[in-house]
Amino acid sequence: MTTHSARLSARVAALLAAIATTAAVAACTSTPASDGHTDHTHDATSAQAGSDTPAANADPDAVEHNAADEAFATHMIPHHEQAVALSDMVPSRSSDPAVVELAAAIAKAQQPEIETMKGFLTQWNGGASPAPGGHEGHDMGGMQMQGMVDDATMTRLESLKGKEFDTLWLQSMIGHHEGAIDMAKTELADGANATAKDLAQQIVDAQQAEIDQMKQMMGG
Repeated sequence: MTTHSARLSARVAALLAAIATTAAVAACTSTPASDGHTDHTHDATSAQAGSDTPAANADPDAVEHNAADEAFATHMIPHHEQAVALSDMVPSRSSDPAVVELAAAIAKAQQPEIETMKGFLTQWNGGASPAPGGHEGHDMGGMQMQGMVDDATMTRLESLKGKEFDTLWLQSMIGHHEGAIDMAKTELADGANATAKDLAQQIVDAQQAEIDQMKQMMGG
């Protein structure tokens, strides 16, 4: 055999050996599927399935809740929505920069809380639609939406400007906040979901501070 032929034979042998090695590795790492085709994704799929199962990803706190938690979120959503609507009235009607600033702060705080509570309902029962607000003392599930501003007062506020508006707005928002605090305290006493109760405590603390501020603004 010539030197050239020897080198060619060596290269062919090396190539065949490499092919054989690749086939052996593939055979070891592949799992035959039931239809006779090789399944190369079984291990990856199994690993992904194991990490994505509800048991693996479930947040126990998101699941643990009771009727009081659902009532809290369902009622506080429209309650907060009315607070945001009241706040939206202020810039074009108030004559007091402090009232304008407070209204903006209320809307900024409560809009994200609305989204948080909608998230609670989605986690707990597949996204139950919150009941519409706007009715004072409306009773659902044993909890009333306390402190809601009635339609007549909302209409009156829309017709006012300046100091008259500011006075009625502050009076209305104080009562509205007091109702929210009562609802939040019910959640703290009767609720089971720790995250919802944390939000309830946050509402109590923030809105009590705002009540104190509004009373001072009214000279009380």
